[in-house]
Amino acid sequence: MFTTTTIKSREKAILVGVQLAGHRAGECEQNLQELKQLASTARLEVLTTFTQELRRIHPAHFLGSGKVEELVHLVQLSGAEVVVFDDDLTPAQIRNLEKMLGIKIIDRSTLILDIFARHARTREAKTQVELAQLQHLLPRLTRQWTHLSRQVGGIGTRGPGETQLETDRRLIRRRIEKLRHELEQIDRQRSVRRKNRRNMFRAALIGYTNVGKSTLMNLLSGSQVQVENQLFATLDSTIRRVNLEDNYRILLSDTVGFIRKLPHQLIASFKSTLDEVREADLLLHVVDVSHPQFQEQMQTVMKVLEELNVHHKPMLVLFNKIDQLTEMGILTGLRKMYPESVFISAVRQIGITALREKLLDIIKREFVTARMQIPLSMQKLVHFIHTNTLVDEQEYNHQFVEIQFRCGRAVYHQILKRFQANR
Repeated sequence: MFTTTTIKSREKAILVGVQLAGHRAGECEQNLQELKQLASTARLEVLTTFTQELRRIHPAHFLGSGKVEELVHLVQLSGAEVVVFDDDLTPAQIRNLEKMLGIKIIDRSTLILDIFARHARTREAKTQVELAQLQHLLPRLTRQWTHLSRQVGGIGTRGPGETQLETDRRLIRRRIEKLRHELEQIDRQRSVRRKNRRNMFRAALIGYTNVGKSTLMNLLSGSQVQVENQLFATLDSTIRRVNLEDNYRILLSDTVGFIRKLPHQLIASFKSTLDEVREADLLLHVVDVSHPQFQEQMQTVMKVLEELNVHHKPMLVLFNKIDQLTEMGILTGLRKMYPESVFISAVRQIGITALREKLLDIIKREFVTARMQIPLSMQKLVHFIHTNTLVDEQEYNHQFVEIQFRCGRAVYHQILKRFQANR
């Protein structure tokens, strides 16, 4: 798999963030705390952080000229090997900063892509990450590919370098098209599997990264999904059957976590994985209520859902890690603000019975129990009902087949539409 950044074990790093005018006070420091977590996940040793208050970003080197000089001295004194910015940089900004600082410059998207590359296990995840990396790399070829630095100035030396650059770009574009084709095939395979699961109610665990989705998945389904206390431990969507009372069962999927400033290339390349969210009947929004910025994290999740155009889907908010709260007044306020939500601790197994009861109520409300008499001539409709619903009873007579079934409201409306069209 192609990677844009090779981070050695425990490279020494300086983290850089800016506090822009008009933004909430202290926002930069809070964002750098998350960047520290990302750096730790990427096996970087964080030496220190470096901040600047700015009215606007400098187009040439992101920071102000004076601050860049300060950063140069800090790099020399600390022995840092890499500087990580908490924002995306333009190719020109990266190029200029590398010349001035003399060490590697990494922006936020590159760091996240590197973490995804480390955690990719399946063929699908590796393909998705490689596609995102190549799309991110394409405009940055002039700084990333070391063999291009052999080109020197002067007459007679520029042509070969330019030819090599265009060759590199052409090869990468071909690779991107090949990866897109592979993902389309994977997407078609997933679509077939999803069609086979239409007769069951589907719920998808969503939320910010590292809020406890996988722990909750294991608890509800009795499975052993990988659980680690680090960002983006789960990349592949995992689907498990969860049995509830009264013979009701659901399919529960655990998807990749969201994060502030998630690279758009990742959202695009993880389309087939995120389709589990699009196809779900219910979204279970898991929130780490013990996190100081949990409300901002909730807003970030909603923004990503808007990008996926699924923000109007039915949603149940699950406030997790209530056992780690020191100020219980927070729960009182949240219960008033989100009266339909559930408060749990997946690790301590608090509130899980209430969660199961809530899920059962939603399924009963969203699922329609119907009984229809269908003419024997409508065998395609009978097949559609068997494929897409839970059939409880079926009786044949000379003219009709009488079927009792359960399904979601959307599927029920499809059945009525097909029935009316064939009468």
